[in-house]
Amino acid sequence: MDKIFRVQALPPLELPSTALLRRSSADEAALYIRRLIFDGELRAGQRVPQDEIAKALGISRIPVREALIALEREGWVTNERHRGTFVDALSERAMLDNFQLYAMIYAFAASRALERSGAELLPALDEIVAAVEQTDDPSTVDNLSYRFRSVILKAADSPRIYVLLRAMSGMVPGNFFEHVPGALEIEKSGMRSILDAMRADDPVLVHDEYSRKLGEQAELCVKLFRERNLFAAEPAAD
Repeated sequence: MDKIFRVQALPPLELPSTALLRRSSADEAALYIRRLIFDGELRAGQRVPQDEIAKALGISRIPVREALIALEREGWVTNERHRGTFVDALSERAMLDNFQLYAMIYAFAASRALERSGAELLPALDEIVAAVEQTDDPSTVDNLSYRFRSVILKAADSPRIYVLLRAMSGMVPGNFFEHVPGALEIEKSGMRSILDAMRADDPVLVHDEYSRKLGEQAELCVKLFRERNLFAAEPAAD
């Protein structure tokens, strides 16, 4: 049986910020569509207007279709043959799982980084964490958090980790620390705790600290998405 969707009219779309233009066309389109859903301009059951999105971004429909294929894998949309693409209501459970999978991957990467790197790893991370602790600017924290992860991933020297991370996506489009209240403070304390666990050379503690940090941030995201009414109703427990 075909799904029944509630289709609403979409107001004219504006050209996104120039920050999007550094990405590939498909990545640009995927981020833009996530942002429309996150901001409530595209709601669950609404058809994704591919032509308008392509026009707004100044690209062809091909990268928009590529973006929608990726977004379907991530659970944002459903592609219906001969009908179009429709926005899905997001899953609270899937969001929590997404954060914990990130915790597992980055904890594994940190463990491999300790095994495969030299004495320069921990001082490099300590410098980043010290810089994070000196600022409350979301953009600066976002950049430093990216550097922290990048240093660990490079030291881990594992192409398979990059493959796994490319198959995943962030749930909040744009600057995570700007849009999720409280996430910045958790990031600052969490990075220090992760570094301390790495300095103790304790893989179990590293995993626990990653799981704690990302678990707390996941709860903040759940709260934010609830407020924006972006979740599907969860099935009742047996």
